Amino acid sequence: MKGGATLSPSIRRVATQEAMTAIADQKYLLTKQYCNGSKLNARIQLHTRFSQNKYNFHRWIFDHLKLEPESAILELGCGTGQLWTNNLDRLNPSWHITLSDFSVGMLQETQQNLQGKERLFTFRIIDAQSIPFADQSLDVVIANHMLYHVPNRARALHEICRVLKPNGTLYAATSGKGYLLEIRQLLQLVGATDTDLFGNESGDGFTLESGYKELAHYFHEVTGDGYRDQLVVTETEPLLNYILSGATGETLTPEQKTKLQQIIAKEIAQKGALRIQKPTGLLIAHSPKR
Repeated sequence: MKGGATLSPSIRRVATQEAMTAIADQKYLLTKQYCNGSKLNARIQLHTRFSQNKYNFHRWIFDHLKLEPESAILELGCGTGQLWTNNLDRLNPSWHITLSDFSVGMLQETQQNLQGKERLFTFRIIDAQSIPFADQSLDVVIANHMLYHVPNRARALHEICRVLKPNGTLYAATSGKGYLLEIRQLLQLVGATDTDLFGNESGDGFTLESGYKELAHYFHEVTGDGYRDQLVVTETEPLLNYILSGATGETLTPEQKTKLQQIIAKEIAQKGALRIQKPTGLLIAHSPKR
């Protein structure tokens, strides 16, 4: 499985064309949100600069991974490869790691970020709803902050269970109830029609709370762990850029953007910082049901 660093033009992407909200609209996500890593990087920068938990989130996730020698590992929605770039010192050369995303641009950025370590990985374009692996062929599937993007999550979870071995494990990081509540309150103040920034606060989102119950339908054992953190933002522009990088930010009028900038600046000037809660954690689902 190693040595597949060059993306083949023959790799086919499986995608649905169903009517869906922007957060799970694959055409929108591919052309607007994740055609490359620019918008994702704007969000990463805010968390990197203003998060109060100084123990790296991706190292925290890696702490939970139980990986034996020769493990077959698939990451769905690898983004820009942050899980791996933050844990290069912990890689076992015997592992068979496939990094995948449904965006060519995102996957190419992952390859660039892992330059010099490409031989340890295989890179593939994969839609989580149609995973091109044989039944019971993987020890571990990782799906961090991406299951709420999948149009048909039931199909994706069925696929994950299909490709996992009987004692295999799914690791899925996601956000919890109240995630970025203060940002959504800011959007309400400027009259935004939709304050659900990245689509994980709606009724069909995949949160720590709802995801636990959902995964219990597919796995014999589900556990979770929380990552304690908050944002303490002391600058206006990084927060404004973060908000504008999301689907909701794209719907704001110039007047709303100006008002939003003024409100953020005033809050920081008066209070010294804007504090934003960000409950996040990791769901661990073991032994898929057949």
